[in-house]
Amino acid sequence: MSLANEGSKINHDIIIRLSGEIKKRKKKLSKAVYTTSHIISLEEAKYIYQDGAERLIIGAGQQGMVSLSEEAAGYFKKKKCKIDLHPTPKAIGKWNDATEAVIGLFHITC
Repeated sequence: MSLANEGSKINHDIIIRLSGEIKKRKKKLSKAVYTTSHIISLEEAKYIYQDGAERLIIGAGQQGMVSLSEEAAGYFKKKKCKIDLHPTPKAIGKWNDATEAVIGLFHITC
């Protein structure tokens, strides 16, 4: 599976499911707790995760502004889901090279 611009422009953060389906990120789940979408809350982590996911690749924005809350990091650890968090351009490369059961969250709005 490749994450590339196929002629369509996306103007919002996205989540890519195990099936490859692209969904709009539900930033409000984290904004409700932290007043920003730059910290991923436990509630958003539960929305992002899918049973069977071995790895979550997070594109943290051009400057790497997004981070996981301690609770969200603990949740993914409990689920045995490895986290790769990088600035979005690097994360896209990681996504394109991934071979395991992977889900993605890409912060593209800053």
